Amino acid sequence: MKLAVFDCDGTLIDGQAAICEAMEATFAAHDLTAPARSTIRRAVGLSLPQAMRALLPESDGEQQHAMAETYKLAFRQARTEGRVSQPLFEGIRETLEALKAAGWTLAVATGMSDRGLAHCLANNGIAELFVSLQTADRHPSKPHPAMLEEAMFEAGANAEQTVMIGDTAYDMEMAKAAWVRGVGVDWGYHHPEELMKAGAEFVAETPGQLRAHLLA
Repeated sequence: MKLAVFDCDGTLIDGQAAICEAMEATFAAHDLTAPARSTIRRAVGLSLPQAMRALLPESDGEQQHAMAETYKLAFRQARTEGRVSQPLFEGIRETLEALKAAGWTLAVATGMSDRGLAHCLANNGIAELFVSLQTADRHPSKPHPAMLEEAMFEAGANAEQTVMIGDTAYDMEMAKAAWVRGVGVDWGYHHPEELMKAGAEFVAETPGQLRAHLLA
């Protein structure tokens, strides 16, 4: 039994443009100046309330909650209008299929919502590859290990059989908190040095390199 648990945005799919645009619309709706996109990208990977706290550290919980709700509406509207693009990174589909063919069990642990994750995976035609989908709707934000622990429980795997794959330090810290291996990817939101410092055993430069590392 080998279980590979993937983060979604920044690891499987590239959704940064949609996230930044929805966040900018959210700040504008509250008559606030949006942070630079580089700052917004730093908060990707956290659950929405925690992301708002990171972007507005001097605000109170009420304002953070209100902005989180506005963000959900802005993102939903953009999706309804066909303005959301969340393509798979090149080589990801082949990597997932190769792992599956080699006997790996696959799961997802993400700060996205249930609805957002289901939509994203279905649109990219990869939903059937995963046995467990863990989201921010049912768990504390990363780096709390709850999502990863539930994925292991549903897959019937233990920590020694599991690896967490992600693009942020939050993913690597979650892996460490759950006592599983952490493997980083450098095509997402955090720099390789941050991933290694947070506990990654390896940082892949391409999906092909990730595949080779896991199948070695």
